[in-house]
Amino acid sequence: MRRRAAAGIAAVAAAIGAGVAVLVGSFTDLGEGTTTTVVRSLDPPSTGTTTTPRVRPSVSGFDPRSLYLARAPGVVTIYANLGLAGESQGSGFVVNDDGVILTNAHVITDVAESPNDVSGAQAVYVEFADRERVTAKVVGWDLFSDVGVIRVSPDAHELAPVPLGESSDVVVGEPVAAIGSPFGKQSSLTVGIVSATGRSIDSLTSGFSVANGIQVDAPINRGNSGGPLFDGDGRVIGINAQIQSTSGTAEGVGFAIPIDIARRSLNQLLRTGRVRYAYIGIRTQDVTPGIAKAFGLGAERGALVARVEAGTPADDAGLRGGSRTEAFNGLNVTLGGDLIVAIGGEKVDGADDVSGLVTALLPGETVPFTVLRGNRRVTIDVTLGNRPPTG
Repeated sequence: MRRRAAAGIAAVAAAIGAGVAVLVGSFTDLGEGTTTTVVRSLDPPSTGTTTTPRVRPSVSGFDPRSLYLARAPGVVTIYANLGLAGESQGSGFVVNDDGVILTNAHVITDVAESPNDVSGAQAVYVEFADRERVTAKVVGWDLFSDVGVIRVSPDAHELAPVPLGESSDVVVGEPVAAIGSPFGKQSSLTVGIVSATGRSIDSLTSGFSVANGIQVDAPINRGNSGGPLFDGDGRVIGINAQIQSTSGTAEGVGFAIPIDIARRSLNQLLRTGRVRYAYIGIRTQDVTPGIAKAFGLGAERGALVARVEAGTPADDAGLRGGSRTEAFNGLNVTLGGDLIVAIGGEKVDGADDVSGLVTALLPGETVPFTVLRGNRRVTIDVTLGNRPPTG
């Protein structure tokens, strides 16, 4: 079991037997997991998956029964033999006619028991809605975003791929449905609404955070891990991954990995067998109008560079971290460093934007960071590195 410094609320993997539980910090300053990274989504894939335009239904027009009838055949229960780490049960969903299935990395690996030497499951079995069970092979996993990919033979069972949507289109208040196998109860449907978007959520399988997480009030329980979160049109907008709760059950808050990030992982795993993330090596903190006024920062919104890790791309480029910490309305604000206000010409309003706005980049690329350094506006070109294994 791995833990982070925290505020006393457990974020629990929604998988039976996975054994993953961490504590989640509730602060926006220098809590672990705020290391900024940049990534680029690869060109749309060679996976055979399709994305279709969506029309957002109102809550009153939401038809869970029809959605379930149409999509449940494409949702599967996954059983993984993790060797000495035990067994895991989670959920997954078929994404194409080649038998490719998306799930969570913590369902099909022993990351909970061996975070520094992760191995894939020794055996994986997929059970379809009709109770037929077939063997599957592990294609690969992305520990940074907690995404796993397995494959079944298309001849082993009739497949009903589900369509992938766009998580960037998700709005607060729209209806959602989760289908999975909580506590092993196969093909269970829960419904709710999107409670928030753009959440930075701790990956349960690495020391980094996942950007743009989707928060939902639809009940998510152990065994739901890896299952699809559908929008009202029946398109997958996320992979149900974890629960933030005092008890580890669904009376807490559910989070899904955005499908845009999962699609990126899927494409790279199918193409190369591994996933690359860019890295700059800074820790940042939100700036609000109140903070800006109190400390004369020169911009009402942005991301303060609190710390620059030595020997990182940010250090090499000359970005500056903070030199002192002062209190403001119960927050510790680290001052003296650069205030990032734009990346690649796009406005930065806070710490989460630093990763969210640069998702079009890859290791080796160079991106201009516009910062306020005292009274000067400076543009600094940062050549991105490869994200290290741990945060």
